[in-house]
Amino acid sequence: MLANLFIALREGLEASLVVGILIAYVVRINRRDAIAPIWTGVGLAVVLSAIVGVILAQISGLPDQVFELIAGILSIAACVLVTWMVFWMAKTARSLRGNLESGIDRSLKGGAIGLLVIAFVSVGREGVETVLFIWAAAQASGQSALPLLGAFIGLAIAAGLGFAIYRGMVRLNLSAFFAWSGSLLIILAGGVLAYGVHELQEAGYLPGNESKAFNVSTVIPGDSWYGALLRGTIGFRPEMSWLEVVIWALYVAIAMTLFLRISRRKAPRVVTSPIDIVTTEAK
Repeated sequence: MLANLFIALREGLEASLVVGILIAYVVRINRRDAIAPIWTGVGLAVVLSAIVGVILAQISGLPDQVFELIAGILSIAACVLVTWMVFWMAKTARSLRGNLESGIDRSLKGGAIGLLVIAFVSVGREGVETVLFIWAAAQASGQSALPLLGAFIGLAIAAGLGFAIYRGMVRLNLSAFFAWSGSLLIILAGGVLAYGVHELQEAGYLPGNESKAFNVSTVIPGDSWYGALLRGTIGFRPEMSWLEVVIWALYVAIAMTLFLRISRRKAPRVVTSPIDIVTTEAK
């Protein structure tokens, strides 16, 4: 539940910031008529995300071997997408506002459909990534109701926080937020990746399922609350194969090293102010 709450909070806040930047800019240039297409694009993105969620929910009814294959592939795909998103945000966060505003200027010349597309693509990308990653994390934890509840809570907090930022009621150091949340997401993605490897091993598409690195089920029962917490966050299970452990460790070590190297570069300190997001040089 906690992992999905955090994932939904992080992704939801990104989407909220994008919508806030779009609306704030059209208001600033006195083009309030462009607000409706933006919200239409957001609504269509939400519908797309919901459709993807419904499709994923149907996968659990497939035969075991087919389910294991699809779950393994989708879990690895979710890890790849989230990793790409984390690094993309680390590299482009400082220019996000400028890129969006440039896109708005070009779109306004061609009519409302351009703004609808910008909002749809920007929010839809975050929505589909969120649904896929939450589904994979829920499968890895072996639960369904609590992860879904955590996701809804995270999205609600993100929407409220995004509104508060837009209205100037909250000031947030976005550089620090995305740096810390990116590091945590890499760890969570590692757990989803390990689950994907496990499912492909169970289905017989990857070797080494019989070669176990450890079995601590007597110390950490899989059905205990702390066992479920570890499984739902870092992908730890009481019994794991060497291939799962090695891939998890390699992914986290390499991805975390590269991410921290990018994050530690001297970059603008991003904060929020009423209606707008401004950038000031880090001292």
